[in-house]
Parts: sequence; structure tokens; C-alpha cells
Amino acid sequence: MAAMTRLFRSSSSSAVSFLNRSLSTAAATELKSQSLPPRIDPKGRNVQWVFLGCPGVGKGTYASRLSTLLHVPHIATGDLVREELSSAGPLSKQLEEIVNQGKLVSDEIIINLLSKRLEVGESKGEAGFILDGFPRTVRQAEILTEVTDIDLVVNLKLPENVLIEKCLGRRICSQCGKNFNVASINVKGENGNRDISMAPLLPPPQCVSKLITRSDDTETIVKQRLRVYDEKSQPVEDFYRSQGKLLEFDLPGGIPESWPKLLEALNLDENEDKQSATA
Repeated sequence: MAAMTRLFRSSSSSAVSFLNRSLSTAAATELKSQSLPPRIDPKGRNVQWVFLGCPGVGKGTYASRLSTLLHVPHIATGDLVREELSSAGPLSKQLEEIVNQGKLVSDEIIINLLSKRLEVGESKGEAGFILDGFPRTVRQAEILTEVTDIDLVVNLKLPENVLIEKCLGRRICSQCGKNFNVASINVKGENGNRDISMAPLLPPPQCVSKLITRSDDTETIVKQRLRVYDEKSQPVEDFYRSQGKLLEFDLPGGIPESWPKLLEALNLDENEDKQSATA
């Protein structure tokens, strides 16, 4: 972790020199016929994973759950950006303009923010991580590969029309900061694709009057973000696919349907791991 922090720190102020396990599944229903990641030792969970996926696919939701289950930090670059935006720090004005236009934040800014977060974690004795939203470009992936060994890259997938509905339904409680989703999604599958249903994730009564919508969750900006992501994501997916580290996971529905399937894909047992953690 210290080596990664040092490189990120130096990368943010100078040019970076650009400088293997087969695992891929096309759909959740095919997982049993695929090779599974090795079982994770519940007593030593220094996992170093990356979560990829379009904006709104649920990276944060599932990465956060796995973070709790495996006792490793969930580091979301999107959260780091939002924290910087709300801090009125030196980057906030520049970030506000980028986010409102639906553009990707530059490598230099992301590396700067991530470097600060890793320094804080290192001072607290953190080991391992689940990265969410980084890397987004091949250059970022190369930087990451140069300084640490990524064990697994999970690529979460949903159809675009579902992603748009999810993004437009996102809400945040302005008081407690928790995320909710008011969209009730029922999309009929076409051309052989599956039906997808997702129940809303509604807030408790005390949060209802305090819900706000993210400034970048408008249909125009969401579509722009998806387009930009598609352009940038394929090379990153290919980068990790060529190393045999990419697990492609088609979400079959909402959390109740997807969470058990994701655990199965990762060769994890939630009940067993919870018992090990409290033993």
C-alpha cells in the first residue's frame, strides 16, 4: 500500500512512464460451468479487487457489501470527487464544471484524490481494498499494475435502458447521506435478452422530506456519461481480460436476485464468512 501511495503521489505531479489466470463469465446462469476464484481465507482478507461498470450499475452497492463482508476498505473515486466538490477545496470549481458536463475527471485529478485517500488508510493500518471507479482508462490501469497486483476485476453489466431508469431514480438524503432509489423497473427482454425487474429502494419516513437528486442525474447528462464510459471502458476491459482477471457479471435483477448470484460467482459464502469474522 505504501508503494502505491508513493507512486500515486509522484504521478500527480509528473509524467508517468507506461510501463496472468483466465476467468470470464457471460451470464449469471452460466457461473457453475466456469472456473471460480479461489476461496478467500476469512482470517486474512487482503483482497485487492477492482469493480468496473457503467454509471448507475450498482458498483458502489455491491462493492460496499463486499467491503463489509471481507473487512477491507471500499474506495470509491466517485465519492472522493463528491467529497472534494462539497469541501470548497482548490479542485472543487474545476470538478463542478467537469461533472456538470458529464465528462470523465482527468487522470491527474483522480490520482491526486486517490493518493490522499490511500495515505489516510495507510495511517490507519488498512490492508487490501476494493476499488470502485478506478481505473477508468488504460493509463490508470497501467499505473495500478505497476505498483500492485490486482487479484480480480469484476465488471457489472446492465442494459442501457435499465441504467438510465436507475440513474434517474437515484435520491440522496440530505441529512444522513444515505442513497435510495425511487424507480420501479420492469423491463421486458427483447431479442433473446432476459426480463429485468428491480424494486425501488425507498427511504424510511424520516428521510422522505429530505431527499435530493444529484445534479448530474439528468437524462441528458446520464446519456452523455454512458456514451463517454462506453468509449473509454472497452480498452480497460480488454486490458484485464488479456490478463485473465476479468469476471463479467450480468446482473439478473435487483439486490435480492443479484447478491446471492454474485457471491456464487466470487466463490464466497456470506453466512460462513460472517461466522468466521465473529469467531
